[in-house]
Formats: sequence, structure tokens, C-alpha cells
Amino acid sequence: MKKKVLITGIDSFSGTHLSSYLQKLGYEVCGTSLFDSGAKKYRCDITNKADIIKVLMACEPDYLIHLSGISFPAHDKHEDFYKVNTIGTLNILDALIELNLNPTKILLASSATLYGNQGLEILDETLCVKPTNHYGASKYAMESLAANYFTKLNIIITRPFNYTGANQQEHFLIPKIVKHFKEKKRTIELGNLEISREFNDIDYVCEVYKRLLESSLSSEVFNIASNRGIKLLDVIDMMNELSGYKIEVKINQDFVRKGEIKNLTGSCEKLFKAIGEVEQKPFKQTLQEMLDA
Repeated sequence: MKKKVLITGIDSFSGTHLSSYLQKLGYEVCGTSLFDSGAKKYRCDITNKADIIKVLMACEPDYLIHLSGISFPAHDKHEDFYKVNTIGTLNILDALIELNLNPTKILLASSATLYGNQGLEILDETLCVKPTNHYGASKYAMESLAANYFTKLNIIITRPFNYTGANQQEHFLIPKIVKHFKEKKRTIELGNLEISREFNDIDYVCEVYKRLLESSLSSEVFNIASNRGIKLLDVIDMMNELSGYKIEVKINQDFVRKGEIKNLTGSCEKLFKAIGEVEQKPFKQTLQEMLDA
């Protein structure tokens, strides 16, 4: 029989790609959505435990990947971060225990945002986290409380660094840049072009999730990172080449942060030691796929 995976937030950018990725590998995938329902898709508000219980009883998953949450740091209702990202996650874990369900693996998506400003160029899992916004703080609260369930459920917590791909929402940086080129805009406003950050490919992230899902690991926290820094200036140069024209970049000082670290990436040492090295496509190929989407 096919192994059944429940993905919360299945219609999100990450959920859509991960669902397709796992289905191609032979998994049976079902999921939750806040607004939509259909075949193998259950309408569910994770702040309502009764909704979650209904989904779990209907699906009875072998694996659970929890992606549902508020992931845009500029969301203006601060209390929502804690209601959804923190309490919503605990509702899922409590519902599993109440129903006496113990999936082979539960992956909880946290965020590298909770590291905050460390003053370091490479961030690893041993650091004391310092969240600087409500998004990061809500994820840190989630991690801290979820750790109390480690002895009851097979949980892995992931801290993804920046990743992108086709059909990501345009308020994120790389999709914003790609959109400007798609629309043949003459100018674009950006911040410091010399900074280097991780921009991993969504397929890389999906493969990491798949390997963690199939591993014997539990009660662990892993960066989903590659230690591959890419300069914004290089992103612009690649897009100029792919699109066949050169865009004018204007530096908006509102986008430039004081004391910003020039190079900032995540360590993948612990991750690769646990699941083996994961290769990913060149970033120029990711940009081409986004341009073609």
C-alpha cells in the first residue's frame, strides 16, 4: 500500500510543490487548506482543534508535514502569528495524542528567521536564537513548546533558509525581481546589491523534506540550508542575460539595513551528515524556470 502523507497548507507555494514531488515518488498525498476543499483536500482552520481532529480521522496519515502558517513577516496583525504558528501547531500535536495516532514521522516547519542578528556569516543549529520580529518569535515559541512532545511523537523541526521557485508570491524578493523582467520594466528599486544570501531552489527543499521523512531521525532540529550564498548583484546579472535586456537598478535607502551582514548563509553540516549531501540545480536554472512560468 502507498504511504499516506498529510500536508497542512497544501495549497501554499511550498505545499503545492511538495505535494507534486511526493506524488511522483509514489506517496499518497492529502492536505489541508484554509479556504478550499476537494479530492484529498480538507478545509481546515488549524486554530480550531475540532477541524484538525476531523481531518486526522478522515486521513489517518502515515506521515505529517506541517507547513500551514503565516510566513510573511510584514503581516500586520501580530497576534495572528501566535494564534496560527504557535497555538495552531500545538493543536495538531494535541489532536494526534487525543486520537492515539502516532505517524511514522512528523515534520514541523519553523524558520531560520528565529536566529535573528547573530553577527555571524554562517548560522548553525547550536546558536542561541534571537528572534527580532513576531514571525520569528512565534516560530521560536512553537519550537520550544513542541519539544515537550518529543517523547510522545516522532518529531523533526526544520529551519528553512530562503528558498524560491516558480509561482512563489511576488512580495518575496526573487519573484519581485523576476516579475520586473517579465513585464519588461526599465527600472527596479532594491537595497544593497553586494549582500549575499541563500536562495535555494524549491526542489532542493522538497528533496530534503523527503529524506527527513524517510529517515529514522526524531527529536532533532535541522537547518534546511546549503551554505550557498548568492549576491543580489549576480541575480540581476543573470536576469539581464536570461531576458536579453539590461534593467536599471536604483538603490532605495529604505531597503538598506544599517550594519547588515554582507554574507549570510546557513550551515548544512548537520543536515548532510544525517541524510547525505543533497545537490541542487544552478540558480540560473531556477531563475529561467521562474521566468518561463
